[in-house]
Amino acid sequence: MNKQVTWVLAIVVVALIGLSVYYSQSGNQGYTYTTTTTTQTSALTTTTTTTTTSTTSTGGATIEITASGFSPKAVTVKSGDTVTWINKDSVAHWTASAVHPTHAVYPEPGGCIGSKFDACRGLAPGESWSFTFTKIGSWIYHDHLFPSNTGTIVVQ
Repeated sequence: MNKQVTWVLAIVVVALIGLSVYYSQSGNQGYTYTTTTTTQTSALTTTTTTTTTSTTSTGGATIEITASGFSPKAVTVKSGDTVTWINKDSVAHWTASAVHPTHAVYPEPGGCIGSKFDACRGLAPGESWSFTFTKIGSWIYHDHLFPSNTGTIVVQ
């Protein structure tokens, strides 16, 4: 590939990344923007893929739980919105407020261990669990059965 084509591809990649960042910050609530651009630097060597995702919400959000963890890892909702976690894996997963094992970061007492933000058991494959957020802040959560899997809910 000649230098001129490489420069044109690089400019296109930068423009697409810029547009993706612009749209993710523009306040268009309720949409997920994903832009994937592939640039091939040589016919036989390297392919680089860049993906930018931003998720915001009006009225709640849905998060999938897989063997790789939570997807998306971070969502923004309004106070009073409900977030639903769906287990898309073949094993059980247990969503709960950080920090493992106390589950007490979300400041609403109750639940089975430390906070109301706790499914209180593993969700079977295909099962879902929902929680309504009323406290404004940034709330880290984890999978009690796989504690290295974490995510964040930002409540505005």
